[in-house]
Order: sequence, then C-alpha cells, then structure tokens
Amino acid sequence: MKDTTEKGTVQSKKHLSAKTVATLGMLTAIAFAAKLVSTVFPMVSGFLSFDLKDVIIVITGFIMGPLSAFFVTVVVSFIEMITISSTGVIGLVMNILQSCAFACTAAAIYRKDHKMKGAIIGLVSGVVVMTIVMLLWNWLLTPLYMHVERSRVVGMLIPVFLPFNLVKGGINATLAMLLYKPVVTALRKAKLVEASKSGKGSVKWGVAAVSFVLLVSFVMMALVLTGKI
Repeated sequence: MKDTTEKGTVQSKKHLSAKTVATLGMLTAIAFAAKLVSTVFPMVSGFLSFDLKDVIIVITGFIMGPLSAFFVTVVVSFIEMITISSTGVIGLVMNILQSCAFACTAAAIYRKDHKMKGAIIGLVSGVVVMTIVMLLWNWLLTPLYMHVERSRVVGMLIPVFLPFNLVKGGINATLAMLLYKPVVTALRKAKLVEASKSGKGSVKWGVAAVSFVLLVSFVMMALVLTGKI
C-alpha cells in the first residue's frame, strides 16, 4: 500500500510539472506575440516603445507567482534580442529590468493579498517601481547606447523617461486587469490551471468599466506624448 501511494504521488508531481511547463511555454509564446504586436505602436524616440509583453508577463505572475514571471521575462527578452531587436545586450538588460520591476513586484504583492484589492495595489506598485528603476538604469545605460554625454540623458529623465514609463505602465496595468479573466478562463478550459470560484458579476463589470476608462485615458496621454494630438 505504501509503495502504491508513493508511486501515485510521484506520478502526480510529474503530471503537475508537465502542466506547469506547458502553461509557461504557452504564456511565453503569447508574450512574444504581444511583443510583435507592440512593434506597430508609435515610439517616443528610436529606443522607447510601448511593450505589450508585460501584460502577459504580469498575468503569468498573478497565476503562477513572481518566479514564473521572471522566467517568462528572461526567455522572451532573450528571444527578442536574437530576432527582432537591434539594441543588443543593453536592450536585453533593460527589457529584463523593466518587465521584472513591473510584473514581479505586482505578482509578489498579489501573492500576499489574493484579492482584487491586492491586484490593484500590486499593479500600481509595479508601475511605480518600474518607473523608478528605469529612471536609474536609463541614467546608467542610455549614454552608452546613444553614445552621448550623461548630462544630455539627465536632461531627458523628467520630461521624457518619467512620463513615458508612467503612461506605458498605466496602459499595461489596465490591459492586465481587462485580460486577466479571459486568459485564466482559457487556461482553465484547457485544464492547465485549477478552477476557482469566480467573483460577483457586478464587481467584474465594474472593474471592466473602470479599466476601460483608464485605458482610454492612458492611450490619450500616449498620443500626446508621441505628438499625434
């Protein structure tokens, strides 16, 4: 009886591991596809662009934890570097720092408070942490990438990098709120994640309405930043 129980436990762990790998692989592929979609969005400059892969990465973190978000970040950033990116190793480092600061922060907070409040606090905190981290690393690395004096980059931090990262983070956080439920539902139907009790319909519709208003607002700000309006 003991041997049978142990054998069943091992098989269960292997099954769980296979499901985890399959889920991470699927989310990694979706994140890279989101990056490809991002390339059609307008850029503030030659090296600042909106990056929708962070939406999928933070959803991954909400579902599977911050370590999974880190894994997807590294894999997608590396694939991006060897395929569509022209920013090389510096771009790889900046992508990893940006996505981890946003997604891992949000996922860690949501893991502690697994409710709507925790998700909102996590996403807002992720945007703030990502903005601060990117200000620091743009100050450190952008002069090397652009081959300019550091003083010139310092002059860009507040008028360019700060609003850009806040707006980009706001768009990604809002899209994550809107897309989390459809992504989780699809994964549950595929039996890649466990089912759980859903919230009240009025709450979901309320969150969707607020998220839509925020998304429109952030998109308008993005259009102002890019000089489209």
